[in-house]
Amino acid sequence: MEQPAWQHDSGAPAPSAIAAAGRTLVIDLEGALLRSELLMEALFSAPGRMLARFGAGGRPGMAALTDILARAEIDYAHLPYDSDVLNQALAARAQGAKIYLVAGRFADHAAGIAAHLGFDGVVTPADLAAGHTLPFDRGAIERIESRGHSHVSWKTWAKALRVYQYAKNTLVFVPALTAHQMNLPTLGYALLAFMAFSACASGAYLMNDLLDLSADRQHPTKRHRPLAAGDLPISAALAAIPALWLFALVASLCISPLFLGVLGAYLVTTIAYSLALKRKMLVDVVTLSGLYSLRIIAGAVGVGVVLSEWLLIFSLFVFTSLALIKRFSELSMRESAGLADPSNRDYRITDLHVIAAMAAASAMNAATVFSLYVSSSAVTPLYSRPWMLWLLNPLLLYWFGRALMMAHRREMPDDPIIYAFRDGPSRITVAAMICIMLAAI
Repeated sequence: MEQPAWQHDSGAPAPSAIAAAGRTLVIDLEGALLRSELLMEALFSAPGRMLARFGAGGRPGMAALTDILARAEIDYAHLPYDSDVLNQALAARAQGAKIYLVAGRFADHAAGIAAHLGFDGVVTPADLAAGHTLPFDRGAIERIESRGHSHVSWKTWAKALRVYQYAKNTLVFVPALTAHQMNLPTLGYALLAFMAFSACASGAYLMNDLLDLSADRQHPTKRHRPLAAGDLPISAALAAIPALWLFALVASLCISPLFLGVLGAYLVTTIAYSLALKRKMLVDVVTLSGLYSLRIIAGAVGVGVVLSEWLLIFSLFVFTSLALIKRFSELSMRESAGLADPSNRDYRITDLHVIAAMAAASAMNAATVFSLYVSSSAVTPLYSRPWMLWLLNPLLLYWFGRALMMAHRREMPDDPIIYAFRDGPSRITVAAMICIMLAAI
């Protein structure tokens, strides 16, 4: 039998009176052993396949959907089990007790979980009622019951919504900064655009995590995400997604219909990325670069400034390089961990050298574009000392080179932009760039 994916916790509490042989421990599957909802696990085991089966079934309605979900292929080895409850069961099992799961629905899935964990079987809540025949002595039962829905902390929500990723959305301020439009109304619109993008992105992150549950649970770090770990109920995430997108819609309408159109394009592209594009080699990199650039375009639309062609071209090369560094970092960490090629990406670990070369080439192109911009006539109306902008080139080359080196050393666990906010030398480099730009004005 396949070894379960969970780990034993030596510090877990021992079972009470179960120690004696001949006793029986019954455990509620949902709410006690399983830190998730079995219905939702079945639905998101392969959502695309579930919808296809439902559409081709010819029997619309809840009965057809329930039948399809009952036959879903769930990965029992990587479900989010409660470690304390599981260790109590294993300790009781080691001392001779029989272990049964209590499940009121999806009997086949419950039986599969019991078989995977090496338990003795499954009973229903009705079986435990007085008068029903049980496969064990009714007088020797100890039960671990469902504790209901636990409170989800703000910290868990912040992690699930990826609040730390909001640093990317500060790109909406870039057009106002580069156009030197730093008045209060402009900053107000930019802040509203930032909030709209953040809410929209959080809804997309939740949706992406729901679609990637199976893959995330087999990833060395992504398995700790709230949805994958069972810290956040799937039903709560499903309720949060439309609420976040509704807030983004209202905030966008307060700016302009054109901004709403750009945000809509961002959301549609993000959904396409989550469903299909991220599984296409290099298409995912181009899409990520485009999503970053859309933030800058949205910033220009939101505050009503003309978007510089130089800024757009420079941004495309910068974000292409960062997207390639992100892929390089993910693949190199899989190589270090001895893992196989990712199942949900069209990349192989042997592609590392090509990806690194492309990332470096894109970074150098960005530096070249910036040099051409500084030597052009476009800087004269904006800067009184444009020659000072040449000092930014070595800083750009340093930061891109450092990012590539850190990724090569397996020391960049985060997205490169998030890494720039957390890495000390990167923060100093960015601060120096800002000081130079201010001095050049």
